[in-house]
Amino acid sequence: MSGALRSRVHRDPTGVKPSSAVTDKVGGIEPESDLEAYSKEVLSTLLKDGLPPTPSNFSLYFDRLLEDKSQNTRNHIISVLELEENNDDENSIILEQSLKQGFSSIKNILGVTANLYKNMSLMIKILEKRKQELETSSDTHETRSVAASLGSDIAKLNEILKKQSGSIKTMYDDTAKIIKNVESETIFDNQYGVYNKRYLMTKVEQEIGLIHKFKHKSSLIMIELSRELKKSVNNEKALMLMTKTVARLLLKTSRRSDIVAHYGNGVFVMLLKHTDIDSAKKASERLCDLVSNSNFFLGDREIQLKISIGITDVTENHSVEEIIVSSMNGIEKAYENPNVDYAVLLRNS
Repeated sequence: MSGALRSRVHRDPTGVKPSSAVTDKVGGIEPESDLEAYSKEVLSTLLKDGLPPTPSNFSLYFDRLLEDKSQNTRNHIISVLELEENNDDENSIILEQSLKQGFSSIKNILGVTANLYKNMSLMIKILEKRKQELETSSDTHETRSVAASLGSDIAKLNEILKKQSGSIKTMYDDTAKIIKNVESETIFDNQYGVYNKRYLMTKVEQEIGLIHKFKHKSSLIMIELSRELKKSVNNEKALMLMTKTVARLLLKTSRRSDIVAHYGNGVFVMLLKHTDIDSAKKASERLCDLVSNSNFFLGDREIQLKISIGITDVTENHSVEEIIVSSMNGIEKAYENPNVDYAVLLRNS
C-alpha cells in the first residue's frame, strides 16, 4: 500500500472520546475511519448470508452494499480504494496492448525493408541502363570496366539484402504465429476498451458454478444502441462513435465486481454478480437514463442517444449459451413496447 500507514486507534490528548466514534464491542478499539466500520459491516452481512469470507465474495459484497450508503461515504471509501488499486486483469490488458504494439512495429520494419529492397532493385535497373549507354558511347574501356565492377558490387549487395529480407520475413511469420496464439487467449477488446466475448463466457461459466455451490442470485443484461436510432443516423462512423460512448458509460456506472464485455457487432453484456432481477432492473433504468442524457452531435444535428436492454437471470440449471440467448430475447421483448427501453426474459426452471 502506498503512503504511510495511519494509526488504527485515535488518541485524544484530553482523554475524552469523540461522541461520533464507533467502538469495537470486542476489544474497545475505535475504528480509524468509516472504511473500517464499513468493512466490518460487509463481513457481518457476508457471514449472515452463509457465504465463505473469501476475498472474491468480500469484494462482491463490498461493492453491492456500498450502493446503499450516502454519497459522501461512497466518495470517501472509493478515494481510499483508488490509492491501492491493483488489478491483475488490468495488468493483462496492458500486456496485450504492448504485445500488439510490438507486432505493429515489426510489421512496419518489414515494410521498410521491403521498400529498401525495391529501391535496390530500381538502382540495378538504372545501373544497367547506364552501362548500356556507356557501351554505345566513345568512352574508354577503363570507364566501362569501372561501371561493370560497380554493377557487380551492387549485385552482391542486392543478394545480401535478399537473404536478410528473407530472414526478417521468417522472423515476422514466427512472431505473427506467436501473436495469434496470444490473441486467442486475450481478455480485452481494444476497439471499445472493455472485456471481450471469450472472457465474458468464461466468467459467466464460473458464476454458474458459484451459484450452484452458494445459491446466490446473479443477473445478466445485454445492451445495444436502439435500432430506431441506428436507422435514423445511417452513418457508420457516427454509429461507431456512439457505440464507443455507450461503452464508456457502461464502464463509468459499473461496479468493480461487474463484468462489462463486448459481445460482438456493437452489442455489450454486463454480468451483475450477486444481483437479483429487481436490482438488475434498477441498474438498467439508471443506464437508460444516463445514456439518454448524453447527447451526440452529428454536424449541426443534435442526437439523443438511446439504448435497448434485455435482462435475464443467471441460473445453475442453464448453460452460458441459454442465458445469453435469454438476454437477446429480452431485447426483442423490449422492442415490442415502444414505451420501454428494457425488458426481462426468464427461462423455465
